[in-house]
Amino acid sequence: MGGVRRGDAARRRRRRTRDAVSRDGRLAVGIVGAGRVGPVLGAALAGAGHRLVGITAGSDPDRVAAILPGLEVREADALVRDSQLVVLAVPGEQLPGLVAGLAEVGAWQPGQLVLHTDPAFGTEVLEPAVQRGAIPLAVHPAITFTGTTLDLRQLQASYAAVTAPPMVLPIAQALAVELGCEPVVIEEQDRAAYAEAISTASTFSRAIVGQATGILRGIGVENPGGYLSALVSSAVEQALRDASDPLEPPAVG
Repeated sequence: MGGVRRGDAARRRRRRTRDAVSRDGRLAVGIVGAGRVGPVLGAALAGAGHRLVGITAGSDPDRVAAILPGLEVREADALVRDSQLVVLAVPGEQLPGLVAGLAEVGAWQPGQLVLHTDPAFGTEVLEPAVQRGAIPLAVHPAITFTGTTLDLRQLQASYAAVTAPPMVLPIAQALAVELGCEPVVIEEQDRAAYAEAISTASTFSRAIVGQATGILRGIGVENPGGYLSALVSSAVEQALRDASDPLEPPAVG
């Protein structure tokens, strides 16, 4: 299902953001989390020129190997110590304990970037790493990840919510651009509301499609998903266009 197309103004904003943070070299990137999100973001960052130094183990090593062939699987603490940018792509309920646990074993390093991808948290959840000198970033690409290379194309047509302290916000924006996304700043206090919006859009979309396909299947329609594909896609596209259009000015006279 496609998203709203971005115009020339959005592309110019992306170029300006990319240029806002210049680095002499690429970053050594460690991916903590080998589910559907982490390997895809690792592939996107590698495509932007960064060097991957490893990924933690996951439940589907074959899928990870298909996206990141030959990448070393490492323990989280050793991987974090060797990384200039740590991407934490784990479920939200695991994030606070993971950050605190890595702090307890002394894994966080002064000056390294630590980026998490959960929509519900800003940077406060990274405080144990910050206390040891790490730089906190929150970047959530607003797509439904499949855990395949198809997601790399989706990232190129998506937005990402970025939250970071003001001095390092351009870094978070630049990394979002390198992932292929248009960065949108979400304030720390607004992350819970943002997460609610993301959950509402994804949960209700699946529920409504599931209900409609169930009805069609019940009356004998074969391949109800395929039958509704064009209808649902066009209806959602129209709804997104309507939501993106500026409000009409009130009529005068």
